[in-house]
Amino acid sequence: MEGPLNPGVALMPLDEPLWRQGRLVVGLDEAGRGALAGPVVVGAVILPPGHYPYIDSKRITYGRRVRLLARLYDEALALSIGVASAVEIDRMGILRATHLAAKRALGAIVLGADQLITDYLFLKTSLPVIAVAKAEDKSPSVAAASILAKVWRDARMREADTSQPGYGFARHKGYGTSQHLQALADLGPSCLHRQSFAPVAALLHQPLSLGPTPSDPQVDSG
Repeated sequence: MEGPLNPGVALMPLDEPLWRQGRLVVGLDEAGRGALAGPVVVGAVILPPGHYPYIDSKRITYGRRVRLLARLYDEALALSIGVASAVEIDRMGILRATHLAAKRALGAIVLGADQLITDYLFLKTSLPVIAVAKAEDKSPSVAAASILAKVWRDARMREADTSQPGYGFARHKGYGTSQHLQALADLGPSCLHRQSFAPVAALLHQPLSLGPTPSDPQVDSG
């Protein structure tokens, strides 16, 4: 049974003072930004005030993510997913595509939030935004969004393993593991691969897309 508190989130979560003010807080987080294949996915979650066990999805096992997602479906006031495809990533770049997925997630949320917390993602929105690094360790709403996004995206990549066999998508979820790079060399890129990303572009002789470094502010440019 999951405990009532999340030791990975700060003792005073970012959400708490906002909840005390009566704010409806939506947390956003992405999955798949650094992958070589598949979409970038953003989860959006609105939680009622409370104490939660949600933690950064990258720090927990698949089994625990699934259990926490089942709890999230029961506890969340609203949640949604936004997606930007590999084609959109190649057309506009990974940063702008991440913003597009985030805006789609916000547009799909059924409740009208009045405060946004993101993991260092500076969106152009009418909502006041708190954008801090490692927000999934400081906000249960963002941590919950990270779980939602990762479980949803991982499921899509397992499906891709059937439609695009040989690449091992079910295992590495599109990230640049040695197995994936070897499959790319052997099979060439699939329709799910991001053709502007360096290891894929090198096979296609495409211009390289370096993208932002992890320390770059994720400022919306349009």
